[in-house]
Amino acid sequence: MPALKLTNYSCEIVWLGQVSNSDSDLRAVPVSTLSLKFGGSEGECHSGLTRKSCSRLITQYPRGTVIANVRQLSIISQEELDQIALEVGLSNLDPALVGASMVVQGLPDFSHVPPSSRLTVESGASIIVDMENRPCSLPSQVIEKVHPGCGKAFKNAARNRRGVTAWVECEGLLCIGDKLRLHIPDQPIWRCFEDARAT
Repeated sequence: MPALKLTNYSCEIVWLGQVSNSDSDLRAVPVSTLSLKFGGSEGECHSGLTRKSCSRLITQYPRGTVIANVRQLSIISQEELDQIALEVGLSNLDPALVGASMVVQGLPDFSHVPPSSRLTVESGASIIVDMENRPCSLPSQVIEKVHPGCGKAFKNAARNRRGVTAWVECEGLLCIGDKLRLHIPDQPIWRCFEDARAT
């Protein structure tokens, strides 16, 4: 029996982007295609087979430890982006301002898609969802420069809506308009999940 179950859910890629240097500017540049290699999106500053651990993993490793890079891509849904925009006081929010690699449309509660889910496209390319992407202050600063007074509200507005991080399992090309099919791990939720969250 397959370890992954093909679901009835799919989504459409409505926006693609690349961040060239997140240290100098988190903003992504819109592109029409992404060429995915095992190291991530070619030309993206978050690509690479390895990366240095950050504050998100401080309970696992000393900061700066070289680890496998499972944060090659930052994906957010249009529906959740629209909700964030509404809460910060904007009619719409440019995904470039939050450093997105991809915006998808049509998958409900996208930020909570199970870790290890796959998103596959007909061309053969596939990506693995690592986990929910928790909001940080970097997009807030970028948004504040473009929309004064709105950036400060981003972190709270983006809680549970920031999308997911992901990495490449099968190389290929992604294009705006491509349909991605969702495959989820075929296993029950860990029975100790609620107890573990409480600690």
